[in-house]
Amino acid sequence: MKILDRYILTAYLKTFLSVFIILMFIFVLQTIWLYISELAGKDLDVWIVLKFLWYVSPRLIPLVLPLTVLVTSLMVFGNFAEKYEFAAMKSTGISLQRAMRVLMVFIAILSVTAFFFANNVIPYSEYKWQNLRRNIAQTKPSMVITEGQFSQVGDNFNIKVAEKSGENNEYLKNVVIHKKNDDKPNGNYTVIIADNGELASEEGSNTLSLILNDGNYYEDIQVRDIKDQRREPFAKSEFKEYTINIDLTEFNNADFDKDNNYSNENMYTTGELVTELDSLSTNYNEDVKSFSNNMYFRSGISKFGTHYRSLEQKDIDTDTLNSVLDIFNTNEQVQIIDLSINNARGTLQTLEAKKRDFFVKAKRLNKFEIAFHEKYVLGIACIILFFVGAPLGAIIRKGGMGLPMVVAVLLFLTYHFIGIFAKNSAEDGTMHPFIATWLSTAIMFPLSIWLTYRATTDQGIVDIDAFLQRIGKLFKKKEKE
Repeated sequence: MKILDRYILTAYLKTFLSVFIILMFIFVLQTIWLYISELAGKDLDVWIVLKFLWYVSPRLIPLVLPLTVLVTSLMVFGNFAEKYEFAAMKSTGISLQRAMRVLMVFIAILSVTAFFFANNVIPYSEYKWQNLRRNIAQTKPSMVITEGQFSQVGDNFNIKVAEKSGENNEYLKNVVIHKKNDDKPNGNYTVIIADNGELASEEGSNTLSLILNDGNYYEDIQVRDIKDQRREPFAKSEFKEYTINIDLTEFNNADFDKDNNYSNENMYTTGELVTELDSLSTNYNEDVKSFSNNMYFRSGISKFGTHYRSLEQKDIDTDTLNSVLDIFNTNEQVQIIDLSINNARGTLQTLEAKKRDFFVKAKRLNKFEIAFHEKYVLGIACIILFFVGAPLGAIIRKGGMGLPMVVAVLLFLTYHFIGIFAKNSAEDGTMHPFIATWLSTAIMFPLSIWLTYRATTDQGIVDIDAFLQRIGKLFKKKEKE
């Protein structure tokens, strides 16, 4: 390696490591702020908190690494230009591309490493992080109960509260509980509704007492007789105070290293994603085909070919008919219309339910496809942003943490927000997942080519003198005319 290449690479690596550590520290602090409610007030060991941050750190790399490349390239090449080191290189016949050659090799190696990191390390850390979150949540049941939605506490209770209050969130308002009976594991047949409640437990006890006030107790009675089932019998009782004891043995003995059956698109490698995409796509297509066939047979159109008789075979004068209903008498017409309306309503309800079901399945399929392309986007984004930052730093001729940092943050926010909006559109099916994942990188690609060309030819971002000269020539032509 030549002295010049060693000098440029050393300067770049020093800045790269400094910027990466600073940005990683900032994003980790943001993560702590986002998940402070899951960590605070649970008497967790420092080791558990550090393990939580260790597992969450790899998922920050897709944000930190491209921004680090962009900021470092701007700062290093801006510093070279500001100190006239590029001018000295050009005076000896060394072009910008020649100065960037050793860094191109480094960025290429970094991009390949980023792909393998995203494909192997991030899925593993995501799996461990989600499991650790679940195990931490079990150490304090009041934290498991989320306002405004059903939360599972133990194996037999789903609890929903409108509001939590108190020093330890022990006071609950508008409590709704779905209780699963041990002898009827296939459904929730017991519902308890109370105006308010309180969570109480003695120190060291494995039992949590949920004291409910001013409520009602509903229970569906399951009978074997079909006639009795149609009556939908249930029992209702009213109470002033009702206490439910919840076993906390599993909560107090929480194993933070226990693996749960979690599965989302971020936990798969590219090979696993291909298999999962093929399975999800096949199942989705089969569901759509099965539903369309079901609706076709439900409409009764398939029966026309075998059971339909023409009007001529019935000896009916077709000239006197205004509609098909005229074939039948008044009572039959009323029955046919009622049956048609009921069928139409049932069909619409089925369509609405299936529409939501297909939307959820399509959204899950789109998420898996987005996750597949994101593995490759990370490495390519590092290359593209390097060819944006390096020539831009040579053009603006300003090093340090001032202007280059501002320009880099603005460019990265543009890149990042375009990607976020596109991916959200892809999840809803508005945009194809492939286009959405690569859109922000594709937008930066022509910008990198244009900036590299301008820096190579020693031109600024905007040639103001040439622009003013063209405006002046235009006015002179008008004066002559």
